[in-house]
Amino acid sequence: MEFGIKGKVALVTASSQGLGRAAATSLAKEGACIALCARDTEAVRAAAEEIGRETGAETAAFTADVADAEGIRRLIAGVTERFGPVQILVNNAGGPPAGPIDRLTDEEWEKGFHLTMMSMVRLTRAVLPGMKEHRWGRVISLVSLAAKQPIDDLLISSTLRPGILGLSKVLATQYGRYGVTVNTVCPGYVLTKRMEDLGRVRSKERNITMEQYLTESAAAIPAGRLGRPEEIGDVVAFLASERASFINGANLLVDGGQARGIH
Repeated sequence: MEFGIKGKVALVTASSQGLGRAAATSLAKEGACIALCARDTEAVRAAAEEIGRETGAETAAFTADVADAEGIRRLIAGVTERFGPVQILVNNAGGPPAGPIDRLTDEEWEKGFHLTMMSMVRLTRAVLPGMKEHRWGRVISLVSLAAKQPIDDLLISSTLRPGILGLSKVLATQYGRYGVTVNTVCPGYVLTKRMEDLGRVRSKERNITMEQYLTESAAAIPAGRLGRPEEIGDVVAFLASERASFINGANLLVDGGQARGIH
């Protein structure tokens, strides 16, 4: 299937590893020019080089903290100078601090707000004018299962991520007439570093091994296994494609059937 995004400029944030890297790889395989960013300069450079070698796509690495407004400004300026205006934006960021309400400090809530919510707001706000002008664009935000089915120990995530769904729906309504689609993807339990970090905390609290925790997590999913990062990346690439031009304001659960609600 031809996705029709060869040569399009794609910015994927937090893309040195995990779901961000998977999304960057899937887009690169479709011929997009990929701007990757992360806080770790060496890691994001290595990721960009490896994706370029594997796919033949044009890639570039940028160092940026998406929780920082000035960092985002510099990132957008750098990508625009290198490739031109961003045509495909994949909003992604590391998860906010976990824990119960009596342990989470004001500073942790504020950190989570800037990392989870304001990164999406600032990045999207920066690229929408160009997308509107050129009457084509894709904004895809990687959110979390917690946006649809709250998770007890992910209190900040379960509070803030539903707001991204609401904002995306409004933007989809406002910008759809200009050929811009705004969608969200809610990954379920996918074996990434974030999943491993949470697994270590949760298994320790329950006094079980990491292997037991992962086995139990997989057993709770109707598919009977954890997700693979590339399965999320391929969904992102499809939403960015011309084939998905009539999908707007959607929230796609990619969770192996884990969420129990009717959406």
